[in-house]
Amino acid sequence: MSRVPAEDISAQLSQIIVDATQSAGGWLAFDQFMAHALYTPGLGYYANDSRKLGTMPASGSDFVTAPEMTPLFGRTLALQVAQALQMTQTDEVWEFGAGSGALALQVLEALGDQVKRYTIVDLSGSLRLRQQNLLHKFGDKVRWVDALPPEMRGVVLGNEVLDAMPVKLLARIKGVWHERGVAVRPEQPTTVRAEPVEAFPSFTWQDRVTDLRPPLEIEGPHDYLTEIHPQAEAFIRTLADHLVQGAAFFIDYGFPESEYYHPQRHMGTVMCHRAHLADPDPLADVGLKDITAHVNFTGIALAGQDAGLEVLGYCTQARFLMNSGLLDLLAKADLKERVNAQKLILEHEMGELFKVIGFFKGEPWEAIGFAHGDRTHTL
Repeated sequence: MSRVPAEDISAQLSQIIVDATQSAGGWLAFDQFMAHALYTPGLGYYANDSRKLGTMPASGSDFVTAPEMTPLFGRTLALQVAQALQMTQTDEVWEFGAGSGALALQVLEALGDQVKRYTIVDLSGSLRLRQQNLLHKFGDKVRWVDALPPEMRGVVLGNEVLDAMPVKLLARIKGVWHERGVAVRPEQPTTVRAEPVEAFPSFTWQDRVTDLRPPLEIEGPHDYLTEIHPQAEAFIRTLADHLVQGAAFFIDYGFPESEYYHPQRHMGTVMCHRAHLADPDPLADVGLKDITAHVNFTGIALAGQDAGLEVLGYCTQARFLMNSGLLDLLAKADLKERVNAQKLILEHEMGELFKVIGFFKGEPWEAIGFAHGDRTHTL
């Protein structure tokens, strides 16, 4: 796959978004902007051929996820997957947004013949190539699909996939709720300048009064910016419609509803990632950086329940991994692996901010990952 220069990616994608904005009457809802920025074929961040995932900026990557940090993440998760396969009497694993393929590799190596087929659903063509190169030794056991079959059976995995789904922005300004969208910044008069001038259009925020509301009333009169997650919730409902037998586990950063919409969380959670640095401006450098938002796990749980799934449990990533056997694996690991794996469970690293929610369809059972420290009652 040939690499398109970064400035060309951003320029071409910016023009596509300008055209979409003009076609929409000069204003584009943020979830539509985010969808273009991340998923426009060949140009969006997840659709172009930039490296994205890696442990260090020198690799050209933008961020790292748990499977790239240590193989102990996938090996531990595999213990929960093994129990779920047994309890649901299934033999297939489905992974959404498989990233570099590291998690699939770790789970497949750990479970061997317990998994008859591993199916990956990923919208990124460049990441799919990385996955295929990494997983080629498994042959036909691993397959890639672009659409879900009418019926699915097995265990579903999603590590940091919900946070990349487009969100709507809601802003309460002087007591009035607005939907925050994007407009094209008006062109400035041409003047003689010593420094280079940006060659493609830039964008600006624009608010419109709306009937949309967060799921909770936000206490206080202060201005307040937040998100709602119709696409992530629709994804869970779609999954529920197709999964006729099995379980699902989603791992991501986020909060239950009462924390997500706390009065003090007034600046929202949208964040961008590039070269292992974070910034809060999704309107700049479109196509060249990731755009994410924290997950409202209450909304995810309710979407699943409304569509026929039952909640297996909900807890911090630290508690889930320790319940599933991470400490036993750490006892056998070398020093480097122990240091890296500790980042998965330390409170000031990933242990507390990242959560795991589990669903099932079929007969109820007790998942080992939620055996202690289950916080379902907080959802």
